[in-house]
Amino acid sequence: MIVSEGFLQKIFQQDKDATLTVDVKEQTITIDATGEKETFELNNYKKTCLLNGYDDIDYLLSVREDIEAFEAQTY
Repeated sequence: MIVSEGFLQKIFQQDKDATLTVDVKEQTITIDATGEKETFELNNYKKTCLLNGYDDIDYLLSVREDIEAFEAQTY
């Protein structure tokens, strides 16, 4: 996840007990103390894995039917 340099500096200016909220679905990160929010880019594969708790194998199993359909067309 990449945020702007300015937003990163604001994060580092917070005290050691400060918290952040990361919303993967909305692709935002919020500094809880100030409410300042910034969006970040996240590709669909990584987003799906994070939202569903998938590792690489779990992801492949989740799209198994699509893979099998593609293979059936190809061969």
